[in-house]
Amino acid sequence: MKLRTVTAAGIVGLLVLAGCSSTDDDAAAPAESSTSASAMATPSETAAAAGTIVDVASGNADFSTLVAAVGAAGLAETLAGEGPYTVFAPTNEAFEKLPAGLVDSLLEPENKDALTRILTYHVLAGKVTSDQVSAGDVETVEGSKVAISTDGGVKVGDAMVVTPDVAASNGVIHVIDTVLVPADLDLSGL
Repeated sequence: MKLRTVTAAGIVGLLVLAGCSSTDDDAAAPAESSTSASAMATPSETAAAAGTIVDVASGNADFSTLVAAVGAAGLAETLAGEGPYTVFAPTNEAFEKLPAGLVDSLLEPENKDALTRILTYHVLAGKVTSDQVSAGDVETVEGSKVAISTDGGVKVGDAMVVTPDVAASNGVIHVIDTVLVPADLDLSGL
């Protein structure tokens, strides 16, 4: 799995869910009908309209590195699947905190296994929204556990959740400020 495949375009998808563009016809519509339509949409309908986790991330420029990585690791099809999944999605700025050259190295085909481990360490099986989070160790799809704390905000490993509960049709995304790496993964040779 490579990080290069996950680009800003993928991350932009996540942000697109937060807002919708309007057309001139929408602007001309009475406020009452817009409000009524929004009020009638259920959370499931809103998530379905947003698309899968991959769609949402791809629509958000802040996630371009993540989207590139997901692509390089060959995980796009999995994360676009039925799920549900909870994804702790690092921003481009989070990837920039890694040592110089590491992201490019992880995106190389020979480092796909390491990239896959890193990316799946950001994923939980099942949908966990911010109101369901509790402190403790949770098992990731990668197989290792990651510590979650709730003192002073939600923290996953060394990462802070900066934007919780980005809806997707197959789960939820929580935006984080730091890339998570399994404790037993040695990246020194990359």
